This record gives sequence, C-alpha cells and structure tokens, in this order.
Amino acid sequence: MLHTENIPPMAIGDESLVEHLLTIQDLARMLKLPVSWVREHVRAGARDRIPGFKLGKYWRFRREDIFAWLNQRSV
Repeated sequence: MLHTENIPPMAIGDESLVEHLLTIQDLARMLKLPVSWVREHVRAGARDRIPGFKLGKYWRFRREDIFAWLNQRSV
C-alpha cells in the first residue's frame, strides 16, 4: 500500500512525478558523492538537509527540489 502522508501535496495524482523521483543511490550518483554522505544529509536535524520524503521506509527525492537545493548552495 502506498502511504501518501509524506508526499508533498502537489505530487499526489501527478503520474509524471514517478519519472522525476530519485532514490538515495540515484542522488548519490548524480551528486558524485557516497551513499553514506547522502544518508547523513537526509536525516532530521542534519545541517544543510537535503529535501526529500519517505515512501514507507524508502527515501525519494524530486529532481526539481534537488536542483533548487543545489542552486541555494551555489550562491
């Protein structure tokens, strides 16, 4: 069963969203960083937390949120 309580509201019902979701492994590969670094930065209370949400026990990340997060850091 899909738990939607942690999914950002604008994402519910948007079928194209699935194409833009990244796993922790995808995100680590995209950022060219170790998976352990990504895991450390998605935890609650992490400094400079990476925006993401959980589907059950799995973290997912929207590409748009990651690009916005990266742009904030490059200023």
